[in-house]
Amino acid sequence: MKQLSALKITAIKYLFLFFLFVFTISVNAQGPCTTLGQTPSTAFPVCGTGVFLQSNVPGCVNSSIYVPRCTGGACSYQDINPFWYKFTCFQSGTLGLLIDPLSSSDDYDWQIWDITGQNPNVVLNNNSAVVIAANWSAIPGQTGTANNARNLIECCSFNNFNPPKFSALPNITAGRTYLLMVSNFSRTQQGYKLSFGGGTAVITDTKEPLMQEVKTNCGGDQLRLKLNKKMKCNSVAADGSDIVAFGGVTATSVNATGCGSGFETDSLIINLSAPLPPGTYVLKLKNGSDGNTILDICDRGIPTTDSLVFKYDIPKPTLLDSIAPVACAPNEVRFVFKKLIQCASIDANGSDFSISGTYPVTITGARGNCNSDGLTSVIIVSFNQSLQTKGTFTIRLRAGLDGNTIIDECNQVTPPSQLSFSVKDTVNADFTYSIKYGCLQDTVDYFHPGGNEINKWIWNFGSGAPKTNQNETQIYRSFGDKMTTLVVTNGFCSDTVTKNIRLNNFINADFKVNPFQCPGEPITLNPLPTSERPLTYLWNFGDGRTSTDSVPSPPHIYATGIRNSTYTITYTITNDLGCSSSIQKQVISLFTCRIDVPNAFTPNEDGLNDTFGPLNAVKADNYIFRIYNRWGQQIFESRSWLQNWDGTFKGILQNPDTYVWRLSYIDRDTKASVERRGTFTLIR
Repeated sequence: MKQLSALKITAIKYLFLFFLFVFTISVNAQGPCTTLGQTPSTAFPVCGTGVFLQSNVPGCVNSSIYVPRCTGGACSYQDINPFWYKFTCFQSGTLGLLIDPLSSSDDYDWQIWDITGQNPNVVLNNNSAVVIAANWSAIPGQTGTANNARNLIECCSFNNFNPPKFSALPNITAGRTYLLMVSNFSRTQQGYKLSFGGGTAVITDTKEPLMQEVKTNCGGDQLRLKLNKKMKCNSVAADGSDIVAFGGVTATSVNATGCGSGFETDSLIINLSAPLPPGTYVLKLKNGSDGNTILDICDRGIPTTDSLVFKYDIPKPTLLDSIAPVACAPNEVRFVFKKLIQCASIDANGSDFSISGTYPVTITGARGNCNSDGLTSVIIVSFNQSLQTKGTFTIRLRAGLDGNTIIDECNQVTPPSQLSFSVKDTVNADFTYSIKYGCLQDTVDYFHPGGNEINKWIWNFGSGAPKTNQNETQIYRSFGDKMTTLVVTNGFCSDTVTKNIRLNNFINADFKVNPFQCPGEPITLNPLPTSERPLTYLWNFGDGRTSTDSVPSPPHIYATGIRNSTYTITYTITNDLGCSSSIQKQVISLFTCRIDVPNAFTPNEDGLNDTFGPLNAVKADNYIFRIYNRWGQQIFESRSWLQNWDGTFKGILQNPDTYVWRLSYIDRDTKASVERRGTFTLIR
C-alpha cells in the first residue's frame, strides 16, 4: 500500500506496519465495482470542454493495476474506489488534466492507458496495455499533469515521502483511444472535479451532432432513429418530449439502445401514439422536458433545425435485390436487405438457396447476423469451396425444407428471385530472376509470367520508388542480401511475394599478421573470410618469394640479418568471375628478439633516440615498464613495448639526470616471470 502521510518513517515505523496490515485487510474486504463508470468497460465518455463533477465515490475495488517501473518494494497498486473515463484524441499533442478533490485532505491517484483497438478490461492486472502517464503519490490535494513536472510516471514510495503530486504532460496521438482511471485512495467517498487543459492536444470532437437516418417499423407505430455519433443517454427525454409531433401523431416514449450498461447511445426507438398512415413525413427535434434536444458528449445539442424526411408504406415483401461486393476467391456471399429478416425463417443448411454457374458449386449453409430480437439485415450463404477460377454464378431464392423462402420482420414472405455475381481468377505474384554478376555492380533481371488478367505490377526493391512494369531490371552497386517484393492484381484478386536475392560476389582481401617477426621463426598469416565464391590466392612476401596457397604452407620464414628489415606482404585474391582484390601490410623482421634496455637517450626530436624503452620486447606478455626519478617518484608507466617515454612528466620537460627503470613481463616461450631494473641517463 501507499504511504499515508509525510512523517518520517523512523518516527512511525511500528505504527505504520500495524496500519499497513489492518488497511490491507480492509481494502481486500471491499467488494467489486458494480456502479456504471467504476469499471473500465463502463467508463464515462469525456471531452476537453467543461468541468466534470463527481460528487461522491462509492467504495469498491476491481483489481491490481500494473504500473511500469513501479514494481517491487512495499507498495501495491489497485483501483481503489475508482471512476473510469474514456476519450479520443482528435489532434495530436500534449494532454493536460487536473483532479481537484472536494476535500483537500483526500489522496487521489490516476493512470492513463492507450487502449486503441483493445477491450478496456485489458488494463486490469495486465502489463500488455500501454501506460502513457500515471501518478500514485500519497500527498493529498490536487493532482494531475504540469508543464514543470519531470516524470510521466510517479510511483508510490516508502523510501521517498515527498514524491511529486504532478506528472509530466504525456503526448497523445490523433485517432487513438485512451482510458483514464481516477482512484480515491483515502476511501472517504467524497468526490472531485475533473478538467482537461494546459496541453496542446484536442480531445473534443468537432463533428456536429445530427440525426442520421430514420426508419419505420412494420406497423408504422414506431420509428428507429440512428444518430451520426454516440450521444449522452441522460440527454434523451424518455417521455418523447424531444420529438416534434407530425402527421397527427406524437411520441409517447423513447428507448435509448445500450443505456442500461453505458452512458452513450447512437440508436433510439421512438414509440408513437398511433400508427402512421402511408405517406411522407418529416422528423424534427425540440427542447424536451429536460430543457434540451439530444446532447453529444461535449453537451452540444442536435439543432432544432435538423430534420429527416422519411416515407411509410404499407409493408410489401422484401426482395432479394442487393448483394455485397464479392471478394477474391470467395467461399460465401452476403445478401443485404432493406428490411430486417427473421432469423428463424433462414434454413441453416442453405436449402432456401440454390446456385448455378460456370462450374459446379454447392451451397453448404446460410446464416444471419442476428440481433437480440432475432432479426438480421444480412444473410450469408456459404459454399463448399472457394471460387478461385473466373466465372459467373446465379443464386436463386426458393422455398426451403421449411416450406417457405425467408420471412421479413413484417411477416412478409420474400418471393422467389435471383441475383448473379462474377469472380475473376486468383493471381500469383511468384517471379523468377537472373543475375549478371560484375566486379563493381550486379544487374538482376526480374520476370513475371502474367496471365489471369493481371493488369498491375508493383515492384519494391527496398530503395527508390516502386516500379510498375511486368518485367524489371535492377542494378545493384552493393552486394549481399536484396529483398524484393512484387504485388500483382487483376483488379479483383491480388497477391504478394517477397524473395531474398543473394549477391554473393563481394570480394575484399584482408589478413592478420604480427607486424614484428623474430629471426628464424615462421610468419603466422590468418586470411579473413572475404568472399562466398571460389577463389585463387597469391601471396608476395616482398623478399622475392610467393605462394598460391590459401594459407602459405610451409609457413614463410624471412632470412636472418644483422639489422631489422622491413618487408611488404601483398595478398591478392581472385574469384571465379575474374574479380580481384589486394591488400598490403608491412612486417619488420627483427635481427634479434632479445630484450635490451638502453642506458641513455636524447629527446631532441632529431629522429634518433628520441624516446626511451625496452627494445624488441615482442615476446613479453603482461608487460609493465616504469620509470622513476631520483626521489623515487614514478613519472612514467607503459604496458606496451611500442609505447616509450618521451622525456616529459605531466607535459613538462624533465631535466637531464639519471633515472631508474623497472621492467616486468612473462616470457612467451618459457612462461617464466621476469623482473629487471636499471638506470639510464636523459641527455639534452
